[in-house]
Amino acid sequence: MKVAAQIREPIEHEMQLFEEKFRLSMSSKVALFNRITYYIVNRKGKQMRPMFVFLTAKMLNSGQVNERTYTGASIIELIHTASLVHDDVVDESDKRRGFFSINALWKNKIAVLVGDYLFSKGLLVALDNNSHDLLQIISNAVREMSEGELLQIEKARLLDITEEVYYDIIRQKTATLIAACCSMGACAVKSGTDEVETFRKFGELCGMAFQIKDDLFDYGEERIGKPTGIDIKEQKMTLPLIYALDQSDKKERRWLINSIKNHNKNKKRVKEVIAFVKAKGGLEYAIERMFKFKDEALSLLEPYPESPYKDSLMLMVNYVVDRKK
Repeated sequence: MKVAAQIREPIEHEMQLFEEKFRLSMSSKVALFNRITYYIVNRKGKQMRPMFVFLTAKMLNSGQVNERTYTGASIIELIHTASLVHDDVVDESDKRRGFFSINALWKNKIAVLVGDYLFSKGLLVALDNNSHDLLQIISNAVREMSEGELLQIEKARLLDITEEVYYDIIRQKTATLIAACCSMGACAVKSGTDEVETFRKFGELCGMAFQIKDDLFDYGEERIGKPTGIDIKEQKMTLPLIYALDQSDKKERRWLINSIKNHNKNKKRVKEVIAFVKAKGGLEYAIERMFKFKDEALSLLEPYPESPYKDSLMLMVNYVVDRKK
């Protein structure tokens, strides 16, 4: 059995029911919206985020979920989908998971409106179900995601990102939504308890490890395959690069910053940057940090009794750092 299927097995029934409810939550009176949302639903990814919601809820509630759990999962998936649609517009991406993006098929104006529609749907799902605590969680996450993106843009212009600032960026950009998934799962069944904060932290740690793994893909680390150098071309300061800069003397730093600022479209130079980062131990350092976040996340699960849901959450954490794409 594939790892993704193994993770999903204890929540298979809930996930199938969720998919039906999610389709309904996206419906509109406008035919064009329905055509586009049908396209989105039929090209969904692994649905890792709603899986975090259901696994957390079931682990904390003796294998039971309630209607609020479905509400939380729908909110998360609507907001996440909206952010992906907007990201493709911002990044001018024509593809998403191997399929044409919404902006590639229907142009930017419609893509932005669809993203706005999905955002509003996510907020309304919370309000319609009187789940103000869930609305609070997702509203904080959306604010942080926006701040993280802007912080990255601001710092990329100057290329002055320290390791601490990098963690701030990925905590807000990526980890905050996974943190929201896990705190939503906890809040749905254990509202007002310490568990909500414990699982927010758990999700945040998973998200940090997830983003560092994504950064490693750019360097073609052995288990990953060919290096792409996309982050370097886009002048994104990721952890391997930040570490290499910290280990460089003045001459090396000048060459590295000049390469990223002025030669980031030159394939030969990008390959040289990748080789330089590897030689400076940038990959080993990033892998070490990634495993530290993973181990911290797993340690938060230790006090909980054994269950298929705990096993799946542990598998999920390990999958985050072991995945091949």
